[in-house]
Amino acid sequence: MTGQVRTVDGRVAGRRGQATRQKLLDCLSEMLSASPYRDVKVIDVARKAGTSPATFYQYFPDVEGAVLELAEGMAKEGTGLTELVAGRSWVGKAGWQSAEELVEGFLDFWRRHDAILRVVDLGAAEGDKRFYKIRMKILSSVTGSLTESIKELQARGKVDKDVSPAAVAGSLVVMLSGVASHQKGFTTWGVKQAELRPNLALLVHLGITGKKPVR
Repeated sequence: MTGQVRTVDGRVAGRRGQATRQKLLDCLSEMLSASPYRDVKVIDVARKAGTSPATFYQYFPDVEGAVLELAEGMAKEGTGLTELVAGRSWVGKAGWQSAEELVEGFLDFWRRHDAILRVVDLGAAEGDKRFYKIRMKILSSVTGSLTESIKELQARGKVDKDVSPAAVAGSLVVMLSGVASHQKGFTTWGVKQAELRPNLALLVHLGITGKKPVR
């Protein structure tokens, strides 16, 4: 919306400027899907967007700055992953459905944002705190909801009291993110997507409830 987007020097961007800025981000996102992050240059992004490097620099300090903009937008969407857990039942057949929908939603989110998530993972692994915070923002939304779900099951006597809800939830989310980022690699091991998802849902259900699912 007009008035909410500013140029690097602090000026408010008008509608045309906002459209140009968004086109630059869209083109960058597309290029990240086809090229390694460090091979993407400002001049290439600008050319693909039909504008100039000078225009690019009006809105972003460099490629990394633009990547961070994409990552922040993706992270905001990622916080919605908590809806895959919050308020869901983990008892009986409903528990199996909750596990399936969590896995489906998580893997689908990762697939849609695969290119930018690869850059976020790389930056986080190299110790860049900006990328680390973005990664944790996404994972923490799911971890917090799962922790509360396990606590609720504990309070009802359905999960052993010695279980650490946060430890289990965190481990499951790290497992989900690891599998999600390696989805293509599973085909190398002869694992089909149709096989991966239900088996991953089984692990999630067992981890949360400690019981085999009722299907």
